[in-house]
Amino acid sequence: MSNSVAVPDDEPDLLRDGLMLGVLGFPIAHSQSPLLHRTAYAALGLPWSYDAYEVTTDALPGFIAGLTPEWRGLSLTMPLKETVLAELDSVDTIGAATGAVNTVLVSRHDGRRRLDGFNTDVYGIREALVRAGVERTVRTLVIGGGATARSAVVAAGQLGSEHVDIVLRSPAKAADVVAAARAAGVSSTVTALHDPAVGALVPDLTISTLPGGVGVSVNFAGTAIPSSSTLLDVAYHPWPSELAGLWESQGRLAVPGLAMLVHQAVAQIRVFLRGDPLVKLDDEERITAAMLDAAGLDATGQLLP
Repeated sequence: MSNSVAVPDDEPDLLRDGLMLGVLGFPIAHSQSPLLHRTAYAALGLPWSYDAYEVTTDALPGFIAGLTPEWRGLSLTMPLKETVLAELDSVDTIGAATGAVNTVLVSRHDGRRRLDGFNTDVYGIREALVRAGVERTVRTLVIGGGATARSAVVAAGQLGSEHVDIVLRSPAKAADVVAAARAAGVSSTVTALHDPAVGALVPDLTISTLPGGVGVSVNFAGTAIPSSSTLLDVAYHPWPSELAGLWESQGRLAVPGLAMLVHQAVAQIRVFLRGDPLVKLDDEERITAAMLDAAGLDATGQLLP
């Protein structure tokens, strides 16, 4: 496994060639990724195209088999973040720890196509929180049991969390999230979403990974949210979500999932340009600012008035 990819001799001229990139998922019409990536490539002066493609899990192998030499990279949304693993030549450390990949670098080595997978969701979650003022957390509550929940517990560990409360509708499905927390060096407990004990939990950070977040707020109704508590809700349309509305009604900070989406896209672009999610872009702050503005967000990830 590797965190970076060496650029081979037959790599195209990234600054000249009209390369193809895209986001795959099902459904995909709602995706904001084309807007964010096109904004970034325009700011970078790159003649790249980026479009959305509706691809199911069954159709993914065929789509990948049909990638032509013009393809440079893929962004993946649900339900493909796990399905794609079987198609890859390598997976980065974070992708291995979470069992989920949302970014694929497409390259060619000696005439053969190579696919390298990365998880930039962890970076996106962490960066969105840091820019919102959350630089450290001790106890985190993560709602959900899927791929994004696994990324959330790893991000919580990177922010210093010592313990994660994993809350989901079916506790029997929490095993993979528990394993991701352990891999990140974080202890965890699992609680059913409908359990009244949820209301007694006192995390300083809550991350909801449920798309839309509808129906979750009832489990926190009547709860006095600690003054230091922050919410990051991966839901971003409509905003505020039900859960975010509850946080804001008590004067607490709620960070929209759109901020996470922007920052994970920044790391994706690092992969597509540098082959490494840890190597910053030239003038990255300018590019990030342009993407945040396109998404209607300020520098802290809050919606612009």
